[in-house]
Amino acid sequence: MSSEVVVPVVSARREEILAIAAGLFAEQGFATTTVREIADAAGILSGSLYHHFDSKESMVDDLLRGFLDDIVARYRAVASGDDPVGVLRALVRTGFEAVDAHRSAVAVMLNEYNLLVQYPRFAFLRNAAEETERIWVEVLERGMVRGVFRADVEARMVYRFMRDAIWVSVRWYRPDRRYRPEEIADFYLATLLEGIAQSS
Repeated sequence: MSSEVVVPVVSARREEILAIAAGLFAEQGFATTTVREIADAAGILSGSLYHHFDSKESMVDDLLRGFLDDIVARYRAVASGDDPVGVLRALVRTGFEAVDAHRSAVAVMLNEYNLLVQYPRFAFLRNAAEETERIWVEVLERGMVRGVFRADVEARMVYRFMRDAIWVSVRWYRPDRRYRPEEIADFYLATLLEGIAQSS
């Protein structure tokens, strides 16, 4: 008997439907978006949708799991650097790039997190949030120990200010506007690391 692992094929049509559902969840909310609306937007009958997903929960599970697997892997990769300031810059840029690349997923996570984590199947959301916080806090604390970041502020609180500033930008950022994600990240980093007050 063959021990070869069979990997399920992810069809282009399934990905297209997921992208449509993601946009509706982000715009209307997960709870108020119906399967019928998703099917209509995808140009198929509601029954046909179940050939690809067994429920709305499966759609949002796939959407957020894919996004979080990607962003956490990116955070892990950049956090291995030795320079705390350089690593923090890379983390911030990675976050703003995610707002651009995964706009609907970020919006759904931001808007639906407190609802979804009540259900066991979405425990991975809390796990990803906790790992992300650990990664960022360790970088901040390393910088505090080395004297490149202020040590009179709480690293966990600084992280939460930063996290919210990055994720909430999904509510105003538009990819067709003046600034690219890396430029927004640099504006934010300049404000964070250098402040806005002029020295007298």
